[in-house]
Amino acid sequence: MTYAIQELVVRHVSPLDTAEITGLVADAMWDGPVARWLHPDPMARRSNAPRYFEIFVEHAVQYGEVYGTTDETGRMDGVALWFPLTSMIPPPADYDRRVKEAAEDATDRVHQLDAALDADHPLEPHHYLAFLAVRPSRQNRGVGSALLGRHHARLDRAGIPAYLEANDPRNRDLYLRHGYRVRSVIELPDGPPLWAMWREPMV
Repeated sequence: MTYAIQELVVRHVSPLDTAEITGLVADAMWDGPVARWLHPDPMARRSNAPRYFEIFVEHAVQYGEVYGTTDETGRMDGVALWFPLTSMIPPPADYDRRVKEAAEDATDRVHQLDAALDADHPLEPHHYLAFLAVRPSRQNRGVGSALLGRHHARLDRAGIPAYLEANDPRNRDLYLRHGYRVRSVIELPDGPPLWAMWREPMV
């Protein structure tokens, strides 16, 4: 089933799209503030990004809900990875080994990031937006808003709140426009701030 939103089509993503999703997420996020904190070396950061994000993409395909948009050629240009934390979800399989292989000398910082995010993560039932990624060449065209609107409509009908961490001011402001509020600011050691954000369902 597809859903027309803001002249974009948001669809459920098949597990067969895992490689394409991973490539898109890596392309969108490899040079963000948190990625630069994790890996200051741009060459290492770019080459390691696909293996790192693959861990979470595969986990979302198995246990979460993944939505994507495509451009006029059929190429995926945006993706949202949600985890329905209204019940128990296991951690990614073989996480420590895969992180060590993907992050290499940034492994300690990945664990610092994980600990900081876990410390602020709410305990009450909610849906967690792990990643919202839009291909750089397709940003500022409403793709992210379409993906948010698709899942928010479902959460509003079900009365379920949402949670995420924004990693830069522009993303934070996008989420504020979609009904989120800042719960706290997560400080990384010598790193950028992240904004922990919560959205109550709208009726």
